[in-house]
Amino acid sequence: MSFFDHLNELRKRIIYSAMAIVAGAFVGVTVAKRVMGVIARPIMDALRANHLDERLYYNSPTGAINIIIKLGLYIGLVIASPVVLYQVWLFIAPGLYKHERKAATAFMFFSLALFLMGIAFCYFVLLPYVLRFLMGFNVPYFTPLISVDEYWDLVLILMLGMGLIFQTPILVFFLALFGMVTPGFMWRNFRYAILIISVVAAVVTPTPDAMTMLVFMAPMIGLYIASIGVAAIAVRRRRAAAVASQGAD
Repeated sequence: MSFFDHLNELRKRIIYSAMAIVAGAFVGVTVAKRVMGVIARPIMDALRANHLDERLYYNSPTGAINIIIKLGLYIGLVIASPVVLYQVWLFIAPGLYKHERKAATAFMFFSLALFLMGIAFCYFVLLPYVLRFLMGFNVPYFTPLISVDEYWDLVLILMLGMGLIFQTPILVFFLALFGMVTPGFMWRNFRYAILIISVVAAVVTPTPDAMTMLVFMAPMIGLYIASIGVAAIAVRRRRAAAVASQGAD
């Protein structure tokens, strides 16, 4: 394909992706109220556990519709993500060899799966514990007035953060594939990794208590240990490829 053919193909894939996002956003706005009920469940449970008023507030006339539109757009991105990834695949696949196509397919699958696992961990484990701890700070004569926007921002930051943290094995795989890290190096520096994880957890965790920090650290340590095994697989594949190339020569 010529340069302009590539541009035309890229334009077509972008148009299809945009159409999928618009359709997904339309569906997202339709179901946004129900999804908001699911998202609000952890904060409602935390408020109920601390005998507080189970309500979230918005402080402008357009607050309710703004949060519905915002949530609908995010839902639309999630719904459209398989179509968008498929369009990306259709654009890059013709330029890849057969083994590269298999590797790219595996990368997209595991990356999406790990991201969803991070979001699930945040929703079912991290978020309820953090909210119950925060709502437990009852100050006499004061009642918390929690904004919908502020709560949504907290949920979004925590979910995206955990989703990105769960991408650690993917990152380590590519670093090991290019010879930048090895399983032995990661194992020998395990104590330093624990120190770095502790610092990151202390900075990122929205609460000052040690228990929340440990809850945040646990999946990071587990991912680091899993990454050692992933690095071993990558190193084995790199050595096998090097032997195969030498045999071909």
